[in-house]
Amino acid sequence: MHRVGSAGNTSNSTRPRKEKRLTYVLSDADDTKHCAGINCLAVLKASAPDACDYLFTGSRDGTLKRWALTENAATCSATFESHVDWVNDAVLAGNNTLVSCSSDTTLKTWNCLSDGACSRTLRQHTDYVTCLATAKKNSNIVASGGLGGEVFIWDLEAALVPVSKSAETMEDDCENGIISAGNSGMPITGLCSISSASSISLHTTQSHGYSPIAAKGHKESVYALAMNDSGSLLVSGGTEKVLRVWDPRTGSKTMKLRGHTDNIRALLLDPTGRFCLSGSSDSMIRLWDLGQQRCVHSYAVHTDSVWALASTPTFSHVYSGGRDLSLYLTDLTTRESVLLCTKEHPILQLALHDDSIWVATTDSSVHRWLADGRNPQKVFQRGGSFLAGNLSFTRARACLEGSTPVPVYKEPSFTIPGTPGIVQHKILNNRRHVLTKDTAGSVKLWEITRGIVVEDYGKVSFEEKKEELFEMVSIPAWYTTDTRLGSLSIHLDTPQCFSAEMYSADLNIFGKPEDDKVNLARETLKGLLAHWLAKRKKRSGQQASANGDVASKDMAVRNHSQSRIEIDGNADSDSMVYPPFEFSTVSPPSIITEGSHGGPWRKKITELNGSEDEKDLPWWCLDCVLNNRLPPKENTKCSFYLHPCEGSTVPVLTQGKLSAPRILRIHKVVNYVVEKMVLDKPLEGGNSDGTYAPGLPGQSQLATLGGDGSFRPGLKPWQKLKPFIEILCNNQVLSPDMSLATVRAYVWKKNDDLVLNYRIVQGR
Repeated sequence: MHRVGSAGNTSNSTRPRKEKRLTYVLSDADDTKHCAGINCLAVLKASAPDACDYLFTGSRDGTLKRWALTENAATCSATFESHVDWVNDAVLAGNNTLVSCSSDTTLKTWNCLSDGACSRTLRQHTDYVTCLATAKKNSNIVASGGLGGEVFIWDLEAALVPVSKSAETMEDDCENGIISAGNSGMPITGLCSISSASSISLHTTQSHGYSPIAAKGHKESVYALAMNDSGSLLVSGGTEKVLRVWDPRTGSKTMKLRGHTDNIRALLLDPTGRFCLSGSSDSMIRLWDLGQQRCVHSYAVHTDSVWALASTPTFSHVYSGGRDLSLYLTDLTTRESVLLCTKEHPILQLALHDDSIWVATTDSSVHRWLADGRNPQKVFQRGGSFLAGNLSFTRARACLEGSTPVPVYKEPSFTIPGTPGIVQHKILNNRRHVLTKDTAGSVKLWEITRGIVVEDYGKVSFEEKKEELFEMVSIPAWYTTDTRLGSLSIHLDTPQCFSAEMYSADLNIFGKPEDDKVNLARETLKGLLAHWLAKRKKRSGQQASANGDVASKDMAVRNHSQSRIEIDGNADSDSMVYPPFEFSTVSPPSIITEGSHGGPWRKKITELNGSEDEKDLPWWCLDCVLNNRLPPKENTKCSFYLHPCEGSTVPVLTQGKLSAPRILRIHKVVNYVVEKMVLDKPLEGGNSDGTYAPGLPGQSQLATLGGDGSFRPGLKPWQKLKPFIEILCNNQVLSPDMSLATVRAYVWKKNDDLVLNYRIVQGR
């Protein structure tokens, strides 16, 4: 599992507050497919003869999907998108409620037959939530477990009761927000509702102080939970290698069972709650009689960790899978076992469905295998069975002796395909392109300012392609990226993200002066929030009368920070999005961020409805997009000396140190030299300290003037110069296209001030 980076310090921290991050997740694939491993499965049987069954899948890509099942087809009928990290488990509770848990520390509830709208967010865990359990006959009860030894028992009926508040309080505390449980000294539950119109609304149980029952006793992480049908018994297991049995009605511990020698990863309870099955990283499956408080059978079936268990309805047979890539069926009474199948990926979870079994693995696809769940003895009649030992090394020794069982089935009866997840990436030097490699071996080139794949190279060497695409260019690192969700996640943090600029000519932006500097983060944010801004403008007339002028509120909300904000002088007053920053609406990216109220949230950029404000979005994003305000720029200048080449007869043009933007091209330095040598007139815009910043407002004529004072169409500036000037660094002739930053990084390679030399090339 991967940890989510902190979005900011808590209110009790004495360290400077870190501003909220904005992340966007890119996708070029069909949104109806997962792009990372499947952590959990849940099957909903049809309630009417003419209705279809549904399969719910939760993925490491952060989403859940609902699949409408027919005999030989599965159609994705909804995507549930709100979690901001891996979905680790999901269970079906009463009233068509789907409950999911995530590494983002939350539980979320959904109407499983809806279009994918999250109905509530439950916040109580302080670390990853790894597992869930529910009572089939008491469907309001759900238990959750996670890292740090936390186990909570939730009464959904009590937890999900909306609380009425006065209109003023609701607007002030909760308008368009997502609740955080950190505003009260007592444990509370935050409940978030996202309507079908994609607006973010809030309900909270804070006023009546609901908190789930805490089952306290685990000192380490919990990875597995199981509950009997009536909800009167809960079993938990994790890294402490023991089973703990609880009364979920009170949270009191009733017993502790020892026997496993490694982490407990899977648990099952029979409907009555008398017998419990456990699977462990010690490769063993154990059957426990809770009435006798002891282990009555051990099954040595696997050769590696057991991560998933599923039983037949009568609890007579168990299906098991895990790290050894294999799915076994074991008769709990006779100890007879058979290998059903083996594939390429570790098995994470199982879900029995009539005479088939759905298998979730670390791959993004889900497979259905024949299982004869209603009459499992049919499988044993095919032959190839063996007697499960009771010592963990039994199966391992059998494999070494060449007696590995032959799988009953070679191929699944049906597959729901996923898309390959990204497993390797490299940010290229131009800081606009990222090279990726996925699980299928395909190498692609992404343009992150548009969120699209600009080149699919197929199955080629990632390292060779990386070397081939190398450019000698230096752009500040204005974003970070990771692939923990199986896709490219681009992280923007202020003020670092505003450090990169390029000239409009280098971005092929037409209609802007070629020397206009374009801030990459600002234009990217404009592109990401273009749909939000358009919908916001449509709503502004209605909101102005009820809430006051929103734009004025945006301008005033950070008036105390004006000392550390500067207006982007080159920023246009409109919201025009330039082509290099237009994001796809076919496969739009998703935003992951948070505002001043509540926790992180995730939505596609096309689903923002314009009502989101500073309670939902980082204030610095709004300041940038709405008000053209950026943080003060740091280290945007490069200091250098400009001297004649050694032995050259050209005159000395300047004695002092010069200063210019880091992105300034060498041909502008050539222009400067030519003007000083040929035109021999004072530099407009020269500073009293001898510094010079070519290309800035008031000095643009110095950057474009040729040696003869005229331009000829079709010629670049340095081709129009007379005489022909070369600029050198460390005795290396510099390309006119190189920037000062590039020269410093790849040619000068020193920490002290850059030294450039110039000379006249005869006969050119």
